[in-house]
Order: sequence, then structure tokens, then C-alpha cells
Amino acid sequence: MFIGRVVGQVWATRKMRDLEGKRLLVVQPLDDHDEPGNSKVAPVVCADPLGANQGEAVLVAFGKAARVAMGGDGDYALEAAVVGIVDDIDAPNAPASWQASTHAGRTAAHMTGSGSTGPGHAGEASP
Repeated sequence: MFIGRVVGQVWATRKMRDLEGKRLLVVQPLDDHDEPGNSKVAPVVCADPLGANQGEAVLVAFGKAARVAMGGDGDYALEAAVVGIVDDIDAPNAPASWQASTHAGRTAAHMTGSGSTGPGHAGEASP
């Protein structure tokens, strides 16, 4: 797993059946040398079942762990998935880039995981 920050979203109208209905985010992994906009680590495209917002810090799982987290049997095309939205990190000497975003402005539907997605989520047109 790694901690990253949501920096974008991927829109794909044509994709493999295994990825249909899955929201895809661009997540920038964070390390102890990252400065905003100056990362040396390539961003990762992740499936997102939790509804993370732009700028939020997230936990990302890779490989079979990501596929199982998305509710699959681990036998389809998916490499990474958001498995948590970070509220806070309590670690002495944590890198400044790990400063987690809060959930300010998130709707109750996002917080409870009720399945409501809201504007800007997969399947909806951008304003």
C-alpha cells in the first residue's frame, strides 16, 4: 500500500467489461521529498469505490489486494484501487507532503458510502 493524493480523474467511454461502472482516479504517490507539482514518482490510475475527491489523501492497494478490495475474485484487469480516504496521519517526523486532506464539504452520502455519487463522478457529465 501507499499514501497518495488524488490529482485527477480518468474518463473512458470504451473500456474492458471488467472496468465498466468503475470510477478511475489519477493518484500521485507521496514520499518524503515531494513538493506540490514537483514529484519524482509517476502518478497511478486507480479504481475508486469510495468516492474520493480531488486533493484528498488516500490509501492505495496494488495487485490482487486491489482486485479483491473492488469485490472481485482477483482475476480481472485492475492494478490499483483506493481502499481508504485518509483523515489524519499521526506519525512523528511524517513528511510534509503527507498532510492529509479533511472531509470538509463532503456530503453525507460520500461519508456513509450510500452509493450516491454526486457531480463529477463516473457516469455523469462534467459541468
